[in-house]
Amino acid sequence: MAPRVLVSDELSETAVQIFRDRGVEVDYMPKLGKDKEKLAELINQYDGLAIRSATKVTEKLLESATNLKVVGRAGIGVDNVDIPAASKKGVIVMNTPFGNSITTAEHAIAMMFAVARQIPEANASTHAGKWEKSKFMGVELFNKTLGVIGAGNIGGIVCDRAVGLKMKVIAYDPFLSEERAKTLGVHKVELEELLAKADFITLHVPLTDKTRNILSRENLAKTRKGVRIINCARGGLVDEAALKDALDSGHVAGAALDVFEVEPATENVLFGHPNVVCTPHLGASTTEAQENVALQVAEQMSDYLLTGAVQNALNMPNVTAEQAAVMGPWIKLADHLGAFIGQMTDEPIKAINILYDGRVADMNLAALNQSVIAGVLKAHNPDVNLVSAPIVAKDKGIQVSTTKQDKTGAFDAYIKVTMVTDKRERSVAGTCFADGKPRFIQIKGINIDAEVGAHMLYTTNEDVPGIIGLLGMTMGKNGVNIANFTLGRSGVGQDAIALLYLDQAIDPKVVDTLEATGMFQQVKPLQFHVA
Repeated sequence: MAPRVLVSDELSETAVQIFRDRGVEVDYMPKLGKDKEKLAELINQYDGLAIRSATKVTEKLLESATNLKVVGRAGIGVDNVDIPAASKKGVIVMNTPFGNSITTAEHAIAMMFAVARQIPEANASTHAGKWEKSKFMGVELFNKTLGVIGAGNIGGIVCDRAVGLKMKVIAYDPFLSEERAKTLGVHKVELEELLAKADFITLHVPLTDKTRNILSRENLAKTRKGVRIINCARGGLVDEAALKDALDSGHVAGAALDVFEVEPATENVLFGHPNVVCTPHLGASTTEAQENVALQVAEQMSDYLLTGAVQNALNMPNVTAEQAAVMGPWIKLADHLGAFIGQMTDEPIKAINILYDGRVADMNLAALNQSVIAGVLKAHNPDVNLVSAPIVAKDKGIQVSTTKQDKTGAFDAYIKVTMVTDKRERSVAGTCFADGKPRFIQIKGINIDAEVGAHMLYTTNEDVPGIIGLLGMTMGKNGVNIANFTLGRSGVGQDAIALLYLDQAIDPKVVDTLEATGMFQQVKPLQFHVA
């Protein structure tokens, strides 16, 4: 059955057609996002939800979204999506951070020109029939120092454009490498130095606990007199009351703001100030940008629903279509290893340690880790999935560690999962052969070669004669067909294990029969999702 997507906000017809062309059923209801009750009534019919800013994806809505797998936001801001609630529900949240990058960067440059030359005030004055040529004395951008706070995707474009304007560009960004700074043609500095040297300061960082009020009253006081501030990133990065005081005192010569702490901003302490240029969050508002983000979100959601590829997700590691094709068997193996551990454990889990050996160590380990964790936790909570697994593990206080190593054994690659409780450690390892089928290759340190089936039976015993016959006879008497039978032991007369791949689930009475023989230390039916 083809996946279904609901588009509940305005999206271009071209984007809607992308879903159809890719084989995804799509319902286009652009007004539905504003009708909370109707949206909640219909959402359980859909695998995907494509939105802009009007639709609010709340915890309450997600409770009704029983089949929802992905929310795609056409744009960068996801303030209208409850990401923690979506993660707990197992819903991937995607945005399109690059579709409007050029548009936002260009708006920042335009705002810098506007505040430097007082263009809005001069425009209003001239429209009013005044000719106040001497009143509007601006400053050049040429040879001025531009301080860029945040030199990521959008900030990097601003740096490039400013260098083209022959400005001296300095940048503060803890994640900016010296090599990247050199490529951009900018000088990397600490925040204190940027504040002291910049003639213009433009902000291009997300709003986080660390960046909130990054231009605080204290930091504004550290800027050079006559500085001009541009913010086209996020409201809340600048202390608006402190900025007004700095403008009133003349310490800050001007400010250009496209974003505000409270939006929609129908009133603000900075409104009406003669040295402030304001626009209503227009950074992404160009025809090209709106089309780009719409097309991008349609492609991303289609890729995920059809191939498992994950791009620009905010609560899941990115996995390209190429990676998804190569990693598919390994993700299944990771889930099987986790499921084995999870089904063998009735005690609280303290830690999950995952070892990647050989070529698998070069794959997307974040995605593999989540598959292992999901496999472990699904044994006791079937609603856990790849997205929600890390959240659930964290809530339970489970420590997850990862180790990588070069090829060490007979296999080109393998994964080993070790689970730690207060009472014991339990480990299982597996690999993927050329046929793409996952195999268990080691349990409790005992080497085996076992294909994974939907229904399996695991037993442990002392290595003595008769175990094979006992297991086979018991299965036969109870009408259970054995598809595959794998044995392993640590040594003659020592610990031994058996792993039976069965054609159907076994009745609990069969387990009771085997346990009653006194020959087995453990008899455990196991189930795996092998589709």
